[in-house]
Parts: sequence; C-alpha cells; structure tokens
Amino acid sequence: MSFLSESLARVRTSPTVAVTQLAAELKRQGRDIVALGAGEPDFDTPEHIRKAAIAAIEAGKTRYTAPDGIAELKEAICAKFARDNSLSYEPSEISVSTGGKQVLFNTLMATLNPGDEVIVPAPYWVSYPDMVRLCGGEPVIVETRADQGFRLTPEALEAAITERTKWLIFNAPSNPTGAGYSREALSELTEVLLRHPHVWVLSDDIYEHLAYDGYTFCTPAEVEPRLRDRVLTVNGVSKAYAMTGWRIGYAGGPAHLIAAMRKIQSQSTTNPCSISQWAAVEALNGPQEFLEEWRVVFQRRRDLVVSRLNDIPGIECPVPDGAFYVFPSIRGCLGRRTGEGALLETCEDFATALLQETGVALVFGAAFGHPGHVRISTATSEAQLEEACARIARFRAELS
Repeated sequence: MSFLSESLARVRTSPTVAVTQLAAELKRQGRDIVALGAGEPDFDTPEHIRKAAIAAIEAGKTRYTAPDGIAELKEAICAKFARDNSLSYEPSEISVSTGGKQVLFNTLMATLNPGDEVIVPAPYWVSYPDMVRLCGGEPVIVETRADQGFRLTPEALEAAITERTKWLIFNAPSNPTGAGYSREALSELTEVLLRHPHVWVLSDDIYEHLAYDGYTFCTPAEVEPRLRDRVLTVNGVSKAYAMTGWRIGYAGGPAHLIAAMRKIQSQSTTNPCSISQWAAVEALNGPQEFLEEWRVVFQRRRDLVVSRLNDIPGIECPVPDGAFYVFPSIRGCLGRRTGEGALLETCEDFATALLQETGVALVFGAAFGHPGHVRISTATSEAQLEEACARIARFRAELS
C-alpha cells in the first residue's frame, strides 16, 4: 500500500513553478539565463503600499486576524468592485486568502463532489485542471482555436455542459494566451449559462488591468446581473500592483459560498498575513494612476516580442488582447534537429533544448493543454526581451 494519497497521484507539479525553479538554479550555477517562465511583474511594489506595510508593523498589527480577512480590507474590496466593475457586494460576500490560488482551491474544495465536472477552456492556466482533480472533480477540457483568438464559443460551451457540470472556470485576459472577450462576446456566453441554472461561474480576473488596444475588460457578473448569485468573481493584488510575494487574493460571491470557503480556510491556513492585508488595503484604496503607466509599458513589451517572433521562420505569434504573455506556435520548428543535435519532436523538446543551448527559459504549450506552442512571459525589461528574441532567432537559424 502506498504511503501517499490516491488524490496526489491525480495531479502534477506546476510546470511554471518547475521552470522558474530550474532557471533560478541554473543562474546560481553561473549560467547566463533569460528567465521568461514566471508571470511576475518586474516593477517594485509601489512606495505608498510598502510604507503602509511598514506602518502596520510599527503599529503592532501583527496578530491573527479573522480567518478570511480584516474588515478594512473587505471594505476596500467592496469599494474596488463597485468602482471598477459596477458590482455591489457586502463584506459578508467577500473572501480574502493567501493569493488567488488559495481562493480557487477553497472554492473547489468547498463545492466539488466525486464525479462533478468543471469546464476548463484550453489553453488554460496550468493549475486549473489539477486543482479540480485534487478536489475530487473531473476537468472537462474544451479546446479553443487560434483562428478564433483562443476564445470559448457559445456553441462549444453549450456542447460541454452536462447534468454533472458544476463550474465553468473563465479567465480573461487569459493566461497563457492573453485572449480577451468583448462585452458582446461575453454576453453570448452568459446567455448559454442562463439556460443552465445548475452551472456556476468561477471568473478569474487577475489580469483585469492589463488590457490593450481596443479591448475593454468586463467580467461575467457585470455583463449579466442575472448570473450574480452563481458567479464567484476572483481577483488579487499580485499582478496589477506587483505584489506577487505578498500573497493576497480575494473574491466576491454569494454569502453562503463565501461562508463555506471560510470554513475550509479556517482549517487550513487561517488568515492571510496581517501585514500583507494592510498593504492590500492601501493598494486598493490608494493612488491608481500608475496602473495606466504600467499598462502602457506592458503593451510596448508585448508589441516588441510579437514583432520579433513573427520575423523568425517557423514561429507564428498572435497578438494578445491583454495579460503579459505571448503564446506563439513553434510547429514550424518541430521535426528538426538543433545545432547540438537534439531532435525537436514536441514543444517540450523545444523548450528544453532552448534552455540548455541558449539559456532562454519559457514554458512548453502542452502544460497549458495546447501542444505545439510555448508561453513567453513579457513581464520583464525590454533589454531582456530583445536578448531572448535574438537567442531564439539564432536557435531557429541553427535548426536543420
């Protein structure tokens, strides 16, 4: 009999975490690595947020808090939802956790029974299917197409729903593709959901503030208020406010679901870090002007990488609507050998050889449920991105 649980065998280690750790280890060994695996802004946490954390420490706000967040942060989250998304929540409808990932885990743990199905559009963030499996559910992967902008269509959503469907996990702008949905396109999806009152929506809005060109962010409960009582709207401070290490995620949803999530959290981590909570209060209530300044920088980086990659034979890179990733096809590079003799049969082969031979770390597309592609994080300096693209171009030129 195995000492480890059967549920553990249903999941894998996060590929993005693995790539990030490998890149860091190679750097420690003295390798010249350009790490484009992690979705982590390279900006410092803004000064006013850092000062709020210091003030909280000096004021002795270092004790346990309520399991799912201090009242001041819940009030700030309510104000944020009203300001940015036209959503009205009470503090009893707000949950705060140790990062957005814990919000998602609490939700699935509190609601899934064996055999329950969760619709996950692909390409997907690597953790969605494994979280579903770990919580006893079955992920139902619905493929999207590059020529449709990697967007879930109403027809595909309708076809995926069964009597066992409990959740749709919806992420826009998407990790890894950056796909966004217009209000009209999202309305078409919500029309399908209105016909299936047993299906709930878990909307992961973590890249909300990173929308480019003519794309204007919107979220399901905002587009279709009739769905409000079966939507959990998830967000956090990690990406928008460059607070990845502070570990604060939050959600707004029906009070009975929030209470169930609170019960799970009370028996796992209990409260998020008290200092991080006070920093998040300042993040949400304080100056927001820098968000637009950062968005412009991220869009410039996106445009740089898309342009450089599309100049490389065998690589086709769509233009993302948002987030800070690109998801190019590298199918034109497969079936070839590298300068050091490695055969590239899969996107994982491509990513492995690229790291070993050039020092560029990225994540293979199969990890996101879409082979033949790779994900590149553009959340780093233009100099680093230029260097990475130049190395990828040389790598491609040496293929035979």
